[in-house]
Amino acid sequence: MPKSDLLLSPPQAAACCAPASQVLLPAAQDDPVACCAPLSQGALSLDQAEQVAPLLKALADPVRLRLMSLVASHPGGEACVCDLADAFDLSQPTISHHLKVLHESGLLDREKRGVWVYYRARDRALASLGALIGYPAP
Repeated sequence: MPKSDLLLSPPQAAACCAPASQVLLPAAQDDPVACCAPLSQGALSLDQAEQVAPLLKALADPVRLRLMSLVASHPGGEACVCDLADAFDLSQPTISHHLKVLHESGLLDREKRGVWVYYRARDRALASLGALIGYPAP
């Protein structure tokens, strides 16, 4: 499992959740966190909440939320700062900082090409975040 992945599954998987309810989320730490997903199936421990919170915090900023949306919906599925700058009344270094925060949280991948850095949304991370927060279907 890559360093940036956080596997959310219950400590007592057989007793709590089916394997289909395990969620893979980005994380800044090496150790996986265990919990049931979605949140409505079981309460997070303090340790689990502390590991998921940075991901949600990264998305809680309106600029970063828009950047995430712009990158994810950009033609070809990737964008560089030069593609995004016109959508904001912010300097290029400020936009780069916000993209760095999204990358470090595990929501974006990046690839340097010459002098430009291209960002791509981690679709699996977004889908897993949605699964964690989502309410189960009736």
